[in-house]
Amino acid sequence: MKISEVPLALLRFNYQLARFPLQVIEDQVVTRVGTEAPARLLYERSLGRLDTTVGNALGDPELVERGTALLERSDALSRAAKLDAKAETRQEQADSKLKRARDQAVEDRQEAEAATEQEIKEARANAEQRKREATQSAQKRSASAKQQADKMAAQRKDAVESTKRQVEATTRSVEKAASESAKAKVEDAEDKLGEAAAKRAEADRVAELATAEKQSRQAERAND
Repeated sequence: MKISEVPLALLRFNYQLARFPLQVIEDQVVTRVGTEAPARLLYERSLGRLDTTVGNALGDPELVERGTALLERSDALSRAAKLDAKAETRQEQADSKLKRARDQAVEDRQEAEAATEQEIKEARANAEQRKREATQSAQKRSASAKQQADKMAAQRKDAVESTKRQVEATTRSVEKAASESAKAKVEDAEDKLGEAAAKRAEADRVAELATAEKQSRQAERAND
């Protein structure tokens, strides 16, 4: 070792001593916290930035590499957590919109059915009234007049039934359109969840590589 390298080697050794309590905290406390917990990500990011800064200052590539790995891992997990939260929010929004659309469709259908039922009642009441009038007229005039009144009543009833069918068809169209729109939102949210899962998997892979590298270096130091 060159004489000029002695101060740097001493500084590296002193930094390792100073960092030892931080490593103990990481091993004994931080690792017990969820991998995507904000507190753990902040701690690991700060520790990685510290290692990188000190490693560059002391010319220690191993320390720089370790700090960079911590930074990359914490950043990847942070992005994955944000994507998860965003996807869950979109999922909730899509579910809420679907529920509102369904509720509105049910309400519209109930209103349409109520209106149609009222029209049927009125039509029946009118038909009965005309039927009675036709009967009275038939008794006074002729059987032909009665048949004509019955025919008119049947036509009016058919018209009411046709109106009811049109309302039901319109209601089904509204429900279908609302359901398809909500379904598209749900599928988009599911795609975002898939993307977040992929990001998380990539972050886990980076974490596993960092852990393996860390264990390898620990084993090398233990052998030395």
